[in-house]
Amino acid sequence: MADTGETCVLGLDFGSDSVRAVVVRAADGEEIASSVAEYPRWAEGRFCAPARQQFRQHPADYMEAMVSAVRGALEDCSATSPRIAGIGVDTTGSSPLPVAADGTALALKDGFTTDPDAMCILWKDHTSVAEAEAINELCARGEHENYIKYVGGIYSSEWYWAKILRVGRVNPTVFRAAANWVELCDYIPALLTGVDDASKIVRGRCAAGHKALWHPDWGGLPDRDWLTALDPCLGNLAMPLFTETRTSDQEAGKLSPEWAGRFGIEAGIPVAVGAFDCHMGAIGAGIEPYTLVRVMGTSTCDILIAPPDEVGDTLVHGICGQVPGSVMPDYIGFEAGQSSFGDAFAWFERILQWGRNDAGRKGSLLPALEAEAAELPPGALGERALDWLNGRRTPDANQKVRAMMAGMHLGSTAPSLYRALVEATAFGTRAIVERFEDEGIPVKSIAGIGGIARKSNLISQVCADVMNREIDVIESDQACARGAAICAAAASGLHADIGAAKAAMLSPVEKTFRPDPEAHKAYEAIYADYKRLGAFANDF
Repeated sequence: MADTGETCVLGLDFGSDSVRAVVVRAADGEEIASSVAEYPRWAEGRFCAPARQQFRQHPADYMEAMVSAVRGALEDCSATSPRIAGIGVDTTGSSPLPVAADGTALALKDGFTTDPDAMCILWKDHTSVAEAEAINELCARGEHENYIKYVGGIYSSEWYWAKILRVGRVNPTVFRAAANWVELCDYIPALLTGVDDASKIVRGRCAAGHKALWHPDWGGLPDRDWLTALDPCLGNLAMPLFTETRTSDQEAGKLSPEWAGRFGIEAGIPVAVGAFDCHMGAIGAGIEPYTLVRVMGTSTCDILIAPPDEVGDTLVHGICGQVPGSVMPDYIGFEAGQSSFGDAFAWFERILQWGRNDAGRKGSLLPALEAEAAELPPGALGERALDWLNGRRTPDANQKVRAMMAGMHLGSTAPSLYRALVEATAFGTRAIVERFEDEGIPVKSIAGIGGIARKSNLISQVCADVMNREIDVIESDQACARGAAICAAAASGLHADIGAAKAAMLSPVEKTFRPDPEAHKAYEAIYADYKRLGAFANDF
């Protein structure tokens, strides 16, 4: 039976730059309070080297920011004094980190506190391109089980094994010191529940299936023979790193007295199994079968669910995987996405702002760019762009390809170039939808969540025009944290199951963008230009 009154759950959303803590009423999903805290070391640019695609985060950032965010949210709702009955966690991914035998993050141990390879390797770290290629080449030889068939047939440098192998090759000291490797979305629940044995960390189905090649068909992870064939150094791992996984409606453990004291809440409440932010966001948006939920942030993640009996033996090539129970327990969860989305617009702003802030002139240019770009026609002044500023996630992962701009001339303006970038991201979305449908998985509706979806009418409208489909924008700014809270409500028994929790607590649609037939007609030709430019870039 659903809980009533001010019994609440806490959703923790670990993004690329900060953590959000949201207090959500379990009965109806109302967001009672929220707070955001930045990662202090990350904000200073420490341990990163963008020129070589290295992006690392210190686990102490997560701990400090999490305490600040939770306490801030609880202070905001102190007048109502809600009872926190459970905690749910979502994070970026694939963002693995090495841990010691006692489950402590290696970067918190003496001798490793300033070594980037001992830290969390953030999702957008692309230092392991060669390692991903090695995985794909090994699978192409056909000498072993085809472990990548359920992750689109192409392994990415953004994912778990490529990143572990990279550290094994370049930093044997860290590699030998690591007792295990844990995704951030599994590490945070383990931290909160006081796990003191790395082998007992609960692994979520979401991260394990989409990034670590876990699947029931082969009884878990790839075997030692495959890992050793990939690189002998992997044979030194304590195998298997894990075997069992749990879906995110289940409990990972109870909140430890230590972390209860840090937060100022009751010890012993359930902490749900963690998952990636995009998967939790889809739950927060009330995902239904064959709805593509687009988490529109620094990158995009596109999530779809479908009944197993309808999916059958269909395998969608070139996506980020299809995993039973990765989103909702009784469905196959599909993931796709774009490696840069909001990052593309932020990059363009940095280019235009070069030297400006140093002179004391601050403030974002993006609102003015969007206003001017919205007045331009499809295709602007003839400029064309590719959205691959951080490589291509899907369709067909390739982190070596780069973005391009074409058709520029002396009449080109900052707004016309900005619009070309907006259109490029919409074309990337269309390519993803076409891949799903070409391979037998229909996309019946599309929903957008996140700050970009809610704040940028231009981006949502261009997406609708390019695809000739309606785009529903979800009301909540905190859909990912809300999804984590929904899982916490299910794991805590406040609702009968996750389906009931989702129905009671989902965020409604705020507005719908409908396609303009004339704009869509214009975009048909421009999309053909995008594909020709992409073909050129692939061979560049």
